[in-house]
Amino acid sequence: MLPAIGQELHLPYSNREGWLSGIFERVQKKEAPFELGICFPLGEAQLAQIGGSALPGEGCSTKRLLIQGINCYAFAENLNTPEIYDARMEADFKAIMDDFQPGLLHIFGTEFPHTLAAVRVFPHPDQILIGIQGLCSEIAKVYMAGLPDHVQKSVTFRDLVRRDSIRQQQQKFIRRGENEIQALLKCGNITGRTRFDKEGCASINPGARYYPMNETMRPEFYTGKWSLTACEEHSIFLGQGDYPLKGMHFALEALVLLIPKHSGAKLYVAGNSILGHGTLKEKLKLPAYGKYLLSLIKKYHLEDSIILLGKLNAEEMKQQFLKSSVFLCPSVLENSPNTVGEAQLLGVPVAASMTGGIPDMIEDGKDGLLFPVGDVKEMAEQIETLWNRTKGENGLCFAEHISEGARRKARITHDGEANYLRLLEIYDKILF
Repeated sequence: MLPAIGQELHLPYSNREGWLSGIFERVQKKEAPFELGICFPLGEAQLAQIGGSALPGEGCSTKRLLIQGINCYAFAENLNTPEIYDARMEADFKAIMDDFQPGLLHIFGTEFPHTLAAVRVFPHPDQILIGIQGLCSEIAKVYMAGLPDHVQKSVTFRDLVRRDSIRQQQQKFIRRGENEIQALLKCGNITGRTRFDKEGCASINPGARYYPMNETMRPEFYTGKWSLTACEEHSIFLGQGDYPLKGMHFALEALVLLIPKHSGAKLYVAGNSILGHGTLKEKLKLPAYGKYLLSLIKKYHLEDSIILLGKLNAEEMKQQFLKSSVFLCPSVLENSPNTVGEAQLLGVPVAASMTGGIPDMIEDGKDGLLFPVGDVKEMAEQIETLWNRTKGENGLCFAEHISEGARRKARITHDGEANYLRLLEIYDKILF
């Protein structure tokens, strides 16, 4: 749900899709050459509570709302179980298509069942465009992220109750990947940003047309600039660490190598915290991966070196970026993580895994540093390289050199106006 919609309905929303919010604003101001309809998911209870007009159709539960002059459609979907396909959504999307009569269906991502439901009912595959975020089918293959076998097998009380052990999580990604493949096979057009997603989509549906298109970030990250003098020395920022794919266990082991040389080193972690264990309730909610991370923290005496920030909004993320001396992305697989793009826009020095589409975002040594997936020693060495304050002939240390290179590149890659014009060009090629 876009911020504009969430604010109108007084509901929580996700502020992630900067490009779609930008389009919403252009259409709302009548600056775009098309009419826009936006579909968004709600839980059944939320859907029942909001206003709007119920669409006709057997089995349909969708509501139409007019928000700032734009037709918006709320449909029911359980986002907590994205691995379960709910065929009832097909009736919802059939009603939406009948009501709005779109000439083009643009779907953002393949992660949720609504993608497959929408492509199944839209009658013109050549007029479907799916924008790739990541590829669930590829994530499933590497989900264990090098965890020891005993950790992969471990199950906590929370995992048992929720049927959500680490191995069950991998199975869920396998099922999501199966839905993703079915959706891509029914889609005539794909946008992506990396060689990784291009090759992955071609292996699934070689007949689909692929259009390169860069990502526009959230507006907060187009202002502000990282400064060596303003950041906290020897501070590492990790954007997320709540499941194995994000590689927080690697970051902890790298920190162990850094602390003997840099005693004040700190790792700041944003996002959902899975490490709470101070109360009985928190202990009962502890997942197996969180339990493993806690064992590493205790084993290496890192209790005073880890700062959990919880969920941050865009402005809070921006401020944490600017305070950090390094942004670390130790994931075992990513396509083009927005956190890396946001860090580069601000000029925060980035060290990241050499995986997926990240090498298309970072040219090693020029606008960031790369290390092999799971190579803790190399990760620590690359972080230390960014902490080296020796000045070069140009009067800049290496981190400042990386910062300038990243900002120059990101201002081109994530140029909102250029990306919007590219989107119009893609729409024209599909429709005309």
